[in-house]
Amino acid sequence: MRTDDFDFYLPEELIAQVPAPERSASRLLYLDGSSGAVEDAWFRDLPRFMRAGDLLVFNDTKVIKARLFGAKDTGGRVEVMVERVLDECQVLAFIRASHGPKPGSLLRLAEAFDAEVLGKENDLYRIRFPQDPLDLLEHHGALPLPPYITHAAGEEDESRYQTVYAREPGAVAAPTAGLHFDQAMLDALAAMGVRTARVTLHVGAGTFLPVRAEFIHEHKMHSERYAVPEETVAAIHAAKAAGGRVMAVGTTSMRALESAARGGELAAGSGETDIFITPGYRFQVVERLLTNFHLPKSTLLMLVSAFAGVDNIRHAYRHAVEQRYRFFSYGDAMLLEGRPG
Repeated sequence: MRTDDFDFYLPEELIAQVPAPERSASRLLYLDGSSGAVEDAWFRDLPRFMRAGDLLVFNDTKVIKARLFGAKDTGGRVEVMVERVLDECQVLAFIRASHGPKPGSLLRLAEAFDAEVLGKENDLYRIRFPQDPLDLLEHHGALPLPPYITHAAGEEDESRYQTVYAREPGAVAAPTAGLHFDQAMLDALAAMGVRTARVTLHVGAGTFLPVRAEFIHEHKMHSERYAVPEETVAAIHAAKAAGGRVMAVGTTSMRALESAARGGELAAGSGETDIFITPGYRFQVVERLLTNFHLPKSTLLMLVSAFAGVDNIRHAYRHAVEQRYRFFSYGDAMLLEGRPG
């Protein structure tokens, strides 16, 4: 398939710049992958689409304050966007500067500490921080809002661009389907017998990179770290055995689970994944997917098209535009039933 097959018209004013007044106040578009039928609802209606014994799988990654501003030792301005924390002192990062820094040069960041550029690895730079990068980022970094959100991160963003259940720091972008859940919603679902489990996938900045290849099979997927614990595998097996449905909360949860099932059977473990899910892929773990609306020509739009059907997604997105749904990270949600087969 061509990348252009996943393009669609989106008025700029439908790109949500701020979150809904309350987490669960967003809209919810339901899509039946079997029939292609859509239904307009609100996120607070989610319990109506669930039943006792269903299992929700959340991504518990936590967004770090990955953006730093500073200067090179030559005086030029520099912006550092940490893509990944490697260990207790090294990171991989994108660097924006008039001229790329050379290995061995120092960056003065946030007017607080010096970091040494060790070298370049593809599009990323390996940088040595003077102490624990997570601590330095927490105290001196800025929240890395997506490029289509035009305002600088403020106090509200620091809470709302983070899920209420986030606990494992390492992501540079939020698993946005989870942003709609508040504690009241989690409590209501638990009270009706819906169970929950967790995976971790640290979302990288590559999630925003467009597919530039003419044909989708030519695209090289970015790699991200993930972990699927034993208890989550057990919870999935138990839910399926009891007739419950497994729903991934977000494409990141979906990618973690499908990565853990690449051997033909779901298995606990951790590692790197560059799984690229496109139409024709056979899903092995999940029957349902809760997600936000995705960018044109993006790998995530290809994933949801694989899950619910290309034509069904095209129809649903046209409906969403016509009905003025809000798009992308701070936008509204979709609940997708997988297409049979």
